[in-house]
Amino acid sequence: MSYKIGLVGKPSVGKSTFFNAATMNDVPEGSYPFTTIDPSIGEAYARVECAAPEFDESCTPSVGFCEEGTRYVPTKLVDVAGLIPGAHEGKGLGNQFLTDLNEADVLVHVVDFSGKTDIEGEPTEGHDPRDDIDFLENELDMWYLEILEKGIERFRSGYAGEEKHIEEDLAEQMSAFKTNKDEIKQVILSLGLDLDPETWEDEDRQELAREIRKRTKPMVIAANKMDTPAARANYEEITSDPEYEHLTVIPASAHAEKALKNAAEQGVIDYDAGDSDFEITGDVSEEQEGGLAQIREFTNEFDGTGVQRALEAALFDELDLIAVFPGSANGSASEKGVFRDCFLLPGGSTAEDFAYHLHSDIGDGFLHGIDCRSKRQIGSSSELDHRSVVEIVSTSQ
Repeated sequence: MSYKIGLVGKPSVGKSTFFNAATMNDVPEGSYPFTTIDPSIGEAYARVECAAPEFDESCTPSVGFCEEGTRYVPTKLVDVAGLIPGAHEGKGLGNQFLTDLNEADVLVHVVDFSGKTDIEGEPTEGHDPRDDIDFLENELDMWYLEILEKGIERFRSGYAGEEKHIEEDLAEQMSAFKTNKDEIKQVILSLGLDLDPETWEDEDRQELAREIRKRTKPMVIAANKMDTPAARANYEEITSDPEYEHLTVIPASAHAEKALKNAAEQGVIDYDAGDSDFEITGDVSEEQEGGLAQIREFTNEFDGTGVQRALEAALFDELDLIAVFPGSANGSASEKGVFRDCFLLPGGSTAEDFAYHLHSDIGDGFLHGIDCRSKRQIGSSSELDHRSVVEIVSTSQ
C-alpha cells in the first residue's frame, strides 16, 4: 500500500461515515465538530479487472481480494481532523490537520452538498457548498505560501558570492510535499515568472504556491449527501459553474454505501463495493425494503454510491496510476499460487521501474521484461500499460 489518500473537509460533513463506508472500520461518527481528533488510518480498495481469467487461471491474492473477476487492490485511507477557516494559523485543530495531511499523495474533499452545515460544521440551512470548496483550497494555499516564503528567505540569506538557484532552495524547503527542483523550476517557468524571486509580486507568490499545491496535493470532491433534493440542486449549479471546471466532482452518499455494506455483511443483500445495483437475498422488513428501494434509486441514477468512484478517481485520474501484475511467460505457477500480486505504479512507468518496484536487487540486475500476453521481450525503457502482465528477467533471480 504505497499510496495514501487523505480524507479532508470541515467537521460534520460525513467524513467519518465516508471513511467507515470505504474501510468498514468503526471510528466515531456524529453531527458535531471534531468527531475525529486523531487521524484514523484504514485500508480501502481500488477495483482493477483481474488479469487471471485471460490466462485461464484463478488468482490467489497475497493482499486484497478478488470477487468475480474484479481485483480489489488495497490503498491507505486517512481520515484527518476536521478543518475550519484559519487552520493555517493554528485555529481549531489546524496544526494537527496540516501535519496529518503532509503524507497524503492525493486528497478526497468530502463536502456536504445538502447545505445543512455552515463553514465551521454547525447546523444551518441553505449554505453554499462552494464556500467549503473555496475555504479548503484557500487554507491549503496559505499553508503552501507560508512554506514558500520560508524558501524565498532561505534563498535570500544564502552566502554572498555563491551561485544560487531559487528552485533548489524552494525544493529543499518544500521537500515534504514530495517535489524536487526540476518540478519547481517547471512550475515557475510555466507561470511566466523569472527565476528571480525579487521580481515576483505578492500575487505571483500566491499563484506559485497554489500551482505547486495543485500539483503535489491533487484533489477530488466527494459531493456527499447527494440523496437530498437540495444537494442535487447544488450539484447541478456547481458542476455548471466555470469557476469549478478544474475539479472532479463525484456525487456520493456515504450513508448509502455504509448501509449497503452492512446489509451485505448480514447476508441481506448481494452487493460488492462500487456496484450500481444489488440483489435482496434475505428476509427484510417492510421498512428495510423501503430504505433499500430509496438507495437503489440513488445508485441506479449515479452509477453507485460514489464512495468507490471517488477513491478510484483520486488514484487513477488525479495521480494517473496504473495497475501492473507480475506474471510468468511460460504460464507456470509458483508454489505460492498465481497472480498473487497487483501493484499500483505511476503512469509512464517502464519495465525497469517495475523491476525496481519489486526489489532493488531485481532492478540492479535487470536484463529484460516479457509481456506475458504477447510473449514478446521488452526493454528497460518500455512503458507499461494499465493491467500489464509482465515477467522480469534479472541476474538476481
